[in-house]
Amino acid sequence: MTEQQAAKAQPSLWKRLLPWVITIACFAFLYTRISGPAAAQGMSVAAYLGSVFASVSWGAWLALMVPYSIFFFLVDSAIVWRVINWFNAPVAYKDILPVRASTYILSILNEQVGKGAMALYLNRREGVPGWKLGSSMLFIMVCELLYLCAWANLGYLLQAQALPDVFSALPWIGLVILAAFALFYLYFRGVLLAGVGLRDREILHAFREASLWQYGVILLMRSPALLAAVVVYAEALSLFGVEISYLQMLGILPVIFFGASIPGPFRAVAVSMWVLLFPEYPAEMSAFGLVQHNFFILFNAVIGLIFMRRVQREIFS
Repeated sequence: MTEQQAAKAQPSLWKRLLPWVITIACFAFLYTRISGPAAAQGMSVAAYLGSVFASVSWGAWLALMVPYSIFFFLVDSAIVWRVINWFNAPVAYKDILPVRASTYILSILNEQVGKGAMALYLNRREGVPGWKLGSSMLFIMVCELLYLCAWANLGYLLQAQALPDVFSALPWIGLVILAAFALFYLYFRGVLLAGVGLRDREILHAFREASLWQYGVILLMRSPALLAAVVVYAEALSLFGVEISYLQMLGILPVIFFGASIPGPFRAVAVSMWVLLFPEYPAEMSAFGLVQHNFFILFNAVIGLIFMRRVQREIFS
């Protein structure tokens, strides 16, 4: 690789710095929200947060989070298995588990690196071209956007009066996303703009092949993980001293998960969103968001370590 090619392969400086800038801004926001209540109690911010952590029953919290993390891993792997078998190559579910688990380790730092590792694994094992797997990953991302939007709007419909006013924008956002998806789908089915050749690119292979029912299947397969998260997050939040109904959590959690998908250390955007939604509990929500999202990432990485030796053997043998 030439120096020019290496430079192109490296992300630009602003792309590397942006996640850290967002994270610093989020933590600065959290500090300003917590410092006032802490000072009113005659405590430092660190001591005030420490008192919140000390009040939590961590055994009960782990009893919620560990089974949920394992359940999410099984559902997530099932979705990857289903999509790869549709658009790439026949692969057994048990053979997807190791590679999906191992990508969680790399995804701590960079989700794209994790997907690259999956592409390498399937290329070595099944001969699947990297671009073809990339197309399948894009398909999964679009399905995730649709299912989060659908569940967020259902939660709003059921519990609008108990949600912050800002959530009144959800139905409009949902309509925009639905209309955009309808145009998107009709384009890739050749109904609209038949002369525009963008659809023929290799990286968009899955969208050319996908039928409407396949989008629906992925939405249904993903939904049990979200419904389980609604129960787990509501019960876990009660351990931090904040009570919320399952229906309220159903309206809130898909939006929070949007924030968690924004790249950056410590899932700072998602943590900040909890505080924005519950401004009367800044310390409790900061502590809850921080441990909730980051434990999930780290525990999934532990699952990945269990399978790492097998993945290394199959890639490098």
